[in-house]
Amino acid sequence: MAATAEKRADLDLQISLLAEHEVTKLATLVAAIAAHMGVRTEADGELGEITRDVAPEAVLDEIEQEKPRAQSQ
Repeated sequence: MAATAEKRADLDLQISLLAEHEVTKLATLVAAIAAHMGVRTEADGELGEITRDVAPEAVLDEIEQEKPRAQSQ
């Protein structure tokens, strides 16, 4: 049961990371459209962080590197 739960948790994480990656692309596209049309919003100050892409592979690699450390403690 624990192995199944861990696989589900890994799948959930991968899906969440992929969704975040796709939302970041959409936010970048919408910001570019807004800039082209000269539209300014309250969210403009947050765009830097919102449009900063985090590669899902990099997050998963880091998690895999941390697993052995967490298991040895």
